Amino acid sequence: MYTDPYLQELTAATDGWFARGLTALAVTATGLLMGFAPVPAQAADQAAAPAAKTWTPASLRTALAALPPGEAERGRVVNQQLFCASCHGDTGVAPTQNWPHLAGQKAAYTAKMLLDYQSRLRAENHGAALMHDIAVMMTPQQIADVSAFYAVQPAPRDDGTPRPVAAQGVSAEQLVRKGDPSRLLTPCASCHGVQGQGGKLEASALAGQNPLYFTRTLLHYQSGQRANDAARGMSAFAKKLSRSEIDALAAYYADLPAGSSASKK
Repeated sequence: MYTDPYLQELTAATDGWFARGLTALAVTATGLLMGFAPVPAQAADQAAAPAAKTWTPASLRTALAALPPGEAERGRVVNQQLFCASCHGDTGVAPTQNWPHLAGQKAAYTAKMLLDYQSRLRAENHGAALMHDIAVMMTPQQIADVSAFYAVQPAPRDDGTPRPVAAQGVSAEQLVRKGDPSRLLTPCASCHGVQGQGGKLEASALAGQNPLYFTRTLLHYQSGQRANDAARGMSAFAKKLSRSEIDALAAYYADLPAGSSASKK
């Protein structure tokens, strides 16, 4: 079972020296690859970041529609050349628990996240700072291409990450399929799909997601540390959940893809 100290320990690893070291490495290597001298990470930290403009559903649709068509094979090259694979894997399956799986993720969601990192609308931790340093160097075509690449990869199955164990009596399936009318909680499936395949615009695919990342994401929404959802739907939803419910949902979606060992039990 996940415990808060366990989550804090792994989050600290992501937010501490490891992420800062990766930021410097990624900025330097990507800058050299693209033919310019990178700005030191310290200088970027010292510069005052402009306030990020929040999305409305209409402005998000406009921004996504303005991106060029993506091509998955070009995206495979972007995944390697911009060092995305070092954290998210060669096919979008993260090699460690600290990073999200992107295999099978909707192209629109991945593109939105990269735009959010560019503008610092996502700036909840040092991992987000690392992503900003990479995303600001990406062209609209690269964003579209890498998003298309992840979208055509099969969702992870049996990724080997430990599953949290929720308290007795907590039903993730109830929350996913029926929600909780007494708390005005809509079913997760109404946005993310019955099979966790994702929905419109920023409603992400959740099937097979790394449960530690899933848990951390909901805790960030719950605390307000992350607030890049256009209609604030996830923020409102997460605030009404108990920790056991978050753990139950994390395990449910991690084992959701058809054919996974957990779904056969």
